[in-house]
Amino acid sequence: MNANMAKSASRERETSAFNGWVMLMVNIALLLGAMAWFIGIIVRLARTEDPSILWWLIPATLVEILAVVLLGGHFTLQPNEARVLILFGAYHGTVRRSGFWWANPFYSRIRAKVPMHPTTVNVQKTSHGGSLTSVVHLRRSAKISLRAHNFNSEKLKVNDKRGNPIEIAAVVVWRVEDTARAAFDIDDYESYVQIQSEAGIRHIASLYAYDRGDEQEPTLRESADEVAAALTRELQERLDRAGLVVDEARLTHLAYAPEIAQAMLRRQQAEAVIAARQKIVHGAVSMVDMALRELTEKDVVSLDDERRAAMVSNLLVVLCGESEASPVINTGTLYQ
Repeated sequence: MNANMAKSASRERETSAFNGWVMLMVNIALLLGAMAWFIGIIVRLARTEDPSILWWLIPATLVEILAVVLLGGHFTLQPNEARVLILFGAYHGTVRRSGFWWANPFYSRIRAKVPMHPTTVNVQKTSHGGSLTSVVHLRRSAKISLRAHNFNSEKLKVNDKRGNPIEIAAVVVWRVEDTARAAFDIDDYESYVQIQSEAGIRHIASLYAYDRGDEQEPTLRESADEVAAALTRELQERLDRAGLVVDEARLTHLAYAPEIAQAMLRRQQAEAVIAARQKIVHGAVSMVDMALRELTEKDVVSLDDERRAAMVSNLLVVLCGESEASPVINTGTLYQ
């Protein structure tokens, strides 16, 4: 199947066109020459009154028509713009150099099966009080923009690797690399980018967990660069058939779906509290150990196990408590 696809894929052939300014001078010369020929024939006919001179009007008319037809071969290309040359359905190459050019006027100015953008929107009210919207499309010229394009996807609702519903969106920067593939192998390459990008985003989202993956496991939220690289590779494989190149693809929106957002927020808050408590307890134990070791080494006070336990308890309460501790003065002894 891949072999058949490779055989049927079009290949761009870069070609050149004639200098437009030179051909413009030639065409103007032909046009003016034909007009002068007409005038000369009419003047000669008036002088000689020879009807056979009228036969010269046929070649003069053909030259005039030829000059008018040749004027239709002029076209301009801006930087990062290309024109596909199609003659009676056959592909003859692509002109990529910017400037003023001339080519065969019979080269088609319209590509078959190309992106057709809405240009006019008609809104009609129905008898039921609703509205009917119709879009009028204009066919595009054979020119193809080689500039970078941005596609910002809609927010898609998908399931991550663990089955949690999430909302995800991405921006894709792409451009046309092979004009022949973009013009002939794909029905509408701009719609192709949109559909394949959404499919690629859904596939990538299903390969990663939203967050809190296993050890060393990348996640959508914490491994943005790795996810972006994977998304770029995925989209490039999908868009290569259309002769398109993906320069960059990155996530622009990532969130839990509304139906589980509150539950996941509480879970994240609980995990944050637990992590904070663990750090506080670890620090408090280290401080208590340091305090007891310093008291023992410097022989400040001699503590038995019961007094040591009471001191540890008091220090942990002071260090781990959320509110400020109030001291209590004991006027007696620990045992009374």
